[in-house]
Amino acid sequence: MSFMSGASNDELKKKVIEVLETIADPEIGIDVYNLGMIYSLEVGDNKVKIRMTLTTPFCPLANILPLMVEEELKKKLGVEVEIELVFDPPWNPLMMTEKGRRMFKERFGYDIVEEYKRQLESERFEF
Repeated sequence: MSFMSGASNDELKKKVIEVLETIADPEIGIDVYNLGMIYSLEVGDNKVKIRMTLTTPFCPLANILPLMVEEELKKKLGVEVEIELVFDPPWNPLMMTEKGRRMFKERFGYDIVEEYKRQLESERFEF
């Protein structure tokens, strides 16, 4: 199965995002797209190129999560997939979407972005 022939790149990108929103980081339980782990997404000619990161370079899923993304996109959309795993810039909570931020707060009971900002602010004033 391949993505609908004649479909626009915008349609394909939307479908790719829909698939990415089904792939949860197993440790956090929030999808890779709304966590802000997808740094770039290029689509065209039934091909998808993704630059993605992990929440930490030491993530125990470093070899598994990109493979999950690739396999799900191939299986659900029938597209060619190229994943580039990068760690620069390092992931931080400010990269999350508003939806991801709400999901995190519902799951863990606090706003990770506000907590992260407070931590940055307090570190700025420590000497």
